[in-house]
Amino acid sequence: MPMEAKPYRDFNSYLRGIFGCRVHKISLDAGLTCPNRDGTLGTSGCIYCNPKGSGTGASRKGLSITEQIRAAKSYLAARYKAKKFLAYFQSFTNTYAPLDTLRSLYAEALSDPDVVGLSIGTRPDCVPDPVLDLLEDLSRTHLVWVEYGLQSAHDETLQTIRRGHGAACFIDAVERTRERGIPVCVHVILGLPGETVDHMTATASFLARLDIQGVKIHLLYVVRGTVLESWYRHGRYRCLTREEYVRACGFFLAHLPPQVVVQRVTGDPHPEELVAPLWALEKQHNLTALLAFMEREGLFQGKFFAPSQTVAPQTGSAGTGHGEMPSLSTQAG
Repeated sequence: MPMEAKPYRDFNSYLRGIFGCRVHKISLDAGLTCPNRDGTLGTSGCIYCNPKGSGTGASRKGLSITEQIRAAKSYLAARYKAKKFLAYFQSFTNTYAPLDTLRSLYAEALSDPDVVGLSIGTRPDCVPDPVLDLLEDLSRTHLVWVEYGLQSAHDETLQTIRRGHGAACFIDAVERTRERGIPVCVHVILGLPGETVDHMTATASFLARLDIQGVKIHLLYVVRGTVLESWYRHGRYRCLTREEYVRACGFFLAHLPPQVVVQRVTGDPHPEELVAPLWALEKQHNLTALLAFMEREGLFQGKFFAPSQTVAPQTGSAGTGHGEMPSLSTQAG
């Protein structure tokens, strides 16, 4: 495969195919929280979670959804020549609020004539049917994606990182979302404590058996003020090297179905908050290294996927109807 053609189905090409122009996401902060942080689940959050939440922090500055969109549109149009936009509710859990609050937030975002759809970042344990019904209604006139944070298909890993839910909960959320025709994007993290490349590719194979439409692949990096930072400084966690990450990501992609849209292949840490690894800041270098590795190894999305592997999702444990997940030995917690 030539280097100028990406060996995976990228999100920009997917959006251009639908709208015929450059479409860019606008990250929004709706001022919401998360059941894994507000005490509902009896924990203080995932071990890697930024205390400020992912995203812009705009809500703390008093900026409304409309103001956030207006400011971002000007910047993105100038830098990327974007003509249309997806409102990406990113910070914390964006279905974790009363239904009327969510309806108002989503409607405010869609009131901008240049916003053609929504991406809703959330957890699989925070999508009651009335919320999914609301998103189904909105999807009749706009492109709507739900982005679920799974991180790993291995329950032992989910316990280690204090995620607060298991793989069975995720399967149920995907089923109910797809029953309404809403596309699903799954967030996974490579480099979680105790996981090898085999564990990570097992997560890819797990997802390949489900009715999902997209993935986001993240590197586990260490952020200041997190439990993971304490583990890292006490030698209880070692970050992946760039070479290890590139290898894991390349093989992860090779186990996915070819039609799944890859929305990203690494994260964007804030420089002032990042503890390690510092190479995580070198986004273009990392992408170049991934493409070179995949070309060298003859890898491409779907190489190790067989269509006969696809089965109808079933509610139940990760090992029921979806292949057994290997046991893990964790480095911490």
